[in-house]
Amino acid sequence: MSLNIVERNKTEEAVSLELQGSLDSDTAPQLDQHLANAIGSETKVVAFNMAGITFISSAGLRVIFKTLKLMKSRGGQVSVTQMSKGVRKVFEIVKVMPDLTVFADQAEMDEYLEAVQRRAES
Repeated sequence: MSLNIVERNKTEEAVSLELQGSLDSDTAPQLDQHLANAIGSETKVVAFNMAGITFISSAGLRVIFKTLKLMKSRGGQVSVTQMSKGVRKVFEIVKVMPDLTVFADQAEMDEYLEAVQRRAES
């Protein structure tokens, strides 16, 4: 299965992506490359809307972990929203959930990202 990546929002400090399809060994390099291009030196927040992710493998998790490690080194964070029960279970099993900010829906994540941007402009 393929992976579709839609960039929903991008500022100097935040990148918001909507992912659709399968995040596996075939598609993880695509996400990794997209993130390499999208994350700038000032980026501190990366947000993933995972409502469209039907499957995630260890290769997909590695890309998320790599992004999380980078953002934490900058004092930032990675957040996810709208994970399916199956995808959420995978994250829980690998015990990554405490390090991620999880939002109930896209509107809640957008409110948070808006607040981050307002703080950056102040």
